[in-house]
Amino acid sequence: MGDSKLAEQFFDAATDLLRRVRDEEAETIAAAGTLIADTVADGGRLFAYGAGHSSLAAQDLVYRAGGLALMNLLAVPGAVGVEAPATLGSALERVEGLASVVLDTSPLRSGDLLVIISLSGRNALPVEMAVNARALGVKVIGVTSVAYTSQTTSRHVSGTFLKDHCDVVLDSKISVGDAELTAEGIGAPFAPASTVVTSALLQAVMATAAGSLADRGIEPPLLRSGNVDGGHAWNGRLMREYGDRIFYVR
Repeated sequence: MGDSKLAEQFFDAATDLLRRVRDEEAETIAAAGTLIADTVADGGRLFAYGAGHSSLAAQDLVYRAGGLALMNLLAVPGAVGVEAPATLGSALERVEGLASVVLDTSPLRSGDLLVIISLSGRNALPVEMAVNARALGVKVIGVTSVAYTSQTTSRHVSGTFLKDHCDVVLDSKISVGDAELTAEGIGAPFAPASTVVTSALLQAVMATAAGSLADRGIEPPLLRSGNVDGGHAWNGRLMREYGDRIFYVR
C-alpha cells in the first residue's frame, strides 16, 4: 500500500470524524459556547486543562490570534504536552489527590469556568479535577470520547469517568485506542486523530461563544495576530482592560 493512499485514508477518516462531531454535537457545542459567554459576561475567568497530548488542545485555546484573551492554561507540572521523561505525564494522571493540590494553588474561584480535556476520561486526575472544581463553584466543560466509558473501566476509586462530573460534555467520537488506520504489515493501529478533532471541536465552541457575546452587545475579547499591523496595540488594550482575568502574562 502506497504512502499516498494511507495519507488519503487518514484525511478521509479525520474528515468523517469532523462531520460527525459537527452534526451530532451541535447542541452541546451551542451549550458550551453559551456557558463560556455567560462566564465572560458575568466577570468570570476561563481556564483550560489537559494532560499529555490532551494538553495540546488546551494550549491551542490560550494566547492565540482569533482566540479569547481570557482563556488561561491550568498547568500541571510534568503533564503539559510531552515533557521528558514522556511517561511522567501518564503516571501523574493516575495519581489520586493531585487535582486538589493543583486547584488549591491555582487562581480558580467560584464563578470561573474550566475546560477539561481527557480522551479517555478514565484517570484520577481529570476525574478529580472536575469533581473538585465544581465543589469550588466552577463550571466544567468536559471534552472526551464517550466510547471509553463503555469499552474500558475507570481508574478512579469512584468508578466514574470525566463525563460524569461536567456541566457540559463534548464527545469527540474518537475510537478507543485513538488510531484511525490499520494496514497489512503494520502490527499496530496508527494515525491518531484526537488532536485534530478535539482542537476543531473546541474552536467551534469558541466561535459560538464569540457570537453569543456579540448577540448580547458585548464585544468578544478576541486577540489579534501580532504579525499584522495594529495587532500589538489591539492586544495591549485587551491586556489592560481584562488584566485581572488574564494570568499567562504574569
